Amino acid sequence: MRPVSFKKVLIVNIFGIGDVLFTTPLISSLKAAYPDVQIGYLCNRRTAPLLEHNSQVDRIFIYARDELDIIRKRSRWGYWKVFGAFVQGIKEERFDIVLDVSLSGFTAFLTWWIGIPCRVGFDYKRRGFFLNKKIPLKGYEDKHVVEYYLDLLREIGVPIKHKAMELPLIKEDMDWASGFLKENGVPCLAGRVGPAMRDRRAGRGPVIGLVPGGGESWGKEAVYKRWPAGSFAKLADKLIEKSAAQIILLGGPAESRLCEEIVRGMRNPCLSLCGKTSLTQFAALAKQCSLIVTNDGGPLHVAVATGSKTVSIFGPVDDVVYGP
Repeated sequence: MRPVSFKKVLIVNIFGIGDVLFTTPLISSLKAAYPDVQIGYLCNRRTAPLLEHNSQVDRIFIYARDELDIIRKRSRWGYWKVFGAFVQGIKEERFDIVLDVSLSGFTAFLTWWIGIPCRVGFDYKRRGFFLNKKIPLKGYEDKHVVEYYLDLLREIGVPIKHKAMELPLIKEDMDWASGFLKENGVPCLAGRVGPAMRDRRAGRGPVIGLVPGGGESWGKEAVYKRWPAGSFAKLADKLIEKSAAQIILLGGPAESRLCEEIVRGMRNPCLSLCGKTSLTQFAALAKQCSLIVTNDGGPLHVAVATGSKTVSIFGPVDDVVYGP
């Protein structure tokens, strides 16, 4: 494939946490091939923290669909004023090319309307009408989503240099995670399992994070991705009784009741941080755990991107495509 010339790239991904992390090898490969390229990223508000400390991303644009809908219901004029400013902000950057992984006819139209000359993406369910470089796609199958996203680089002749996900962590979040562990009686970094961590009599086994939810992208249907709460409770008790593990329950605000159900079902005490951490604090704490046990979903990919060891539980989703 003949390489495409560009200086400024816009990546579009308005999906969830895992999907944004799946694009980080694409970002790293772009920078490896073109060190001076400027990269903009269009994402939603929930996933923006994953990119805020990525030095390879120069500017983040937030498409807050729900917030725009609320404004539109109050005032159409107010909606067009806010949406117009959003569009103008992207237009002023004068991007040469867009790499759109959102499978969305709307974002393809938007980048055409803005005037980005080269628009690369997937033609899924005939939604790629406004793309001028498109890869036919029936669905994600047989290979990981990361590989599909990297296909966009192959389409424009950019060599693939990186395939591992990345999530840079800042000192503030790492200090918070270390402080939390110390305040709760963990004497050293959980990933460094020393003698004190293995002393059952001292109750200082490995720190293991359990994530019984699975992120928010599936909404009400997320229950189909979850291992039962009772199973997580039994697992936590066995880990405590057999290896003196220190269990931390993790998850978002919407999963607080689920974590409470697990706490009630356990014979032994544990710590619950459901709904009490930011996304990047969760990432920092996951990095310091000896192990993360989680359902398929955004938290799994956050943990993997930080280099954490994971055991992942999959339901109706193909782990070949969406696995760690």
